[in-house]
Amino acid sequence: MDLAKRLSRGIQAIFAANLVTMLAKAGLLLLLTRVLLTPEQYGELNFALSVLGGLAILATLGLPKSAARYVTEFAEQRPGMVPHVIVRSLGFLLFFTLLIAGGTALFGDEVATRFGVPSLVPVLGVGALFIAATALSAYTRQLFQAFNSVEWSGVVGVISGVSRLLFVALFVWLGYGVAGALFGYVAGLALGVLIGGVVLYRRFYSTYEPDVDPDASVSRRILEYSVPLTATRSANVIDKKVDTVLVGVLVDMTAVGFYTIGKAVSDFVSMPASSLGYTISPALSEQRSKGSEARAARIYQTTLRYVLLAYIPAVAGLILVAEPMVRYVFGSGYDGASPVVQVFGLFILVNAINKVTSDGLDYLGRARSRAIVKTVMALANVVLNLVLIPLMGVVGAAVATVITFSFYTFANVYIIHQELPLNPRDLVGVFGAAVAVTLVMSIVVWLTLPYVSGVPTLIGAVVLGAATWAVLSIAGGLLDPNEVTRLIG
Repeated sequence: MDLAKRLSRGIQAIFAANLVTMLAKAGLLLLLTRVLLTPEQYGELNFALSVLGGLAILATLGLPKSAARYVTEFAEQRPGMVPHVIVRSLGFLLFFTLLIAGGTALFGDEVATRFGVPSLVPVLGVGALFIAATALSAYTRQLFQAFNSVEWSGVVGVISGVSRLLFVALFVWLGYGVAGALFGYVAGLALGVLIGGVVLYRRFYSTYEPDVDPDASVSRRILEYSVPLTATRSANVIDKKVDTVLVGVLVDMTAVGFYTIGKAVSDFVSMPASSLGYTISPALSEQRSKGSEARAARIYQTTLRYVLLAYIPAVAGLILVAEPMVRYVFGSGYDGASPVVQVFGLFILVNAINKVTSDGLDYLGRARSRAIVKTVMALANVVLNLVLIPLMGVVGAAVATVITFSFYTFANVYIIHQELPLNPRDLVGVFGAAVAVTLVMSIVVWLTLPYVSGVPTLIGAVVLGAATWAVLSIAGGLLDPNEVTRLIG
């Protein structure tokens, strides 16, 4: 299949799947905040998810991406090695997952009590299952990406997301509270892993004839390349989980709920960029391995151009409508989340840029460089959190995230510029044009805010802003509707 058609097909599939998954997450978020849990219980659930999610990242180390890298490499050069890469990487993954999940089940109660978070104790048994399910889910979806079959990765994500919504609602409705909600997460992940594992075996693994004389160094290479990826993922623990934990420890569980809403909104808005980055990353490595660095650069730069055009206005719009959005969507009990959502608006832009950049660095063999930058950023984030949370409360945690993640994203763009022949002047021009369009759109949205009195009028203000952006972008020659249609249609 032609590369452009394959990328277009992959973007369509993963975007559609991510859209369904994010809608399921949004439904779950609304159900938990407005119906099933109090703000404090919602904070307790997300505090537990942050702690256990961090442990799950440690359980996988860098093995999923390391395996994906060598699957991609050997599929082109020596297909008979692909089954050996999968078997050995899966064996390593199961060993570390059993180690971390088992340790959580055996010693988690005592550790949680000693660290002054007894609210974790009732859920740690389920938490061990959550760690295992999360690790296997990450591995499964990463292999689908390596086989350039993001469609199946999207299908597995949809199955997990929709079933999680159903299972969480069921177990909380039955009266199991926070522990029931966590078990709903486990059940959804497990179902996705089961179906994904069957598909991987039948459609991919079984189609390769294993080499009878495999490269003896493959295990060492998988583990060696997982080292910088492990550093990156460990930094992810600090960056994406510790801030939530610190909010719970230094403020309270209700503040964790406010902070989680800010993150959830940013994740939802970042979904299109995540879909683009997930799809193009293997193609960058594939094109460079064929000697087509210029084509790889065009793929990345075109993607980044669309991200800037879409996300600069989106960020401005979100900052403007954050207060009425939180009040009318989540309820007055979550009014304290409004300033957090506004600060996270700035995070959304740099996060979107990073979504189309960071995975590509791993596939281009620059995992070590990214790991160094990520580690420095994560440590700086912890320091800033410790300084700003006592001064600014939950908003301080959001400010710390924006500052440190911005530096991380700019560093990643610089590193990929070292690998691919990008044209920075062109990107600066796109940035300036996007800012100009955003200024006009923001005035239009700001003028509508006094008329926002509920969800329908809020949607109307958002649609008016989006329409203004589209008209100005097309009239100014920044957006070609035909090109967009070819990409997603």
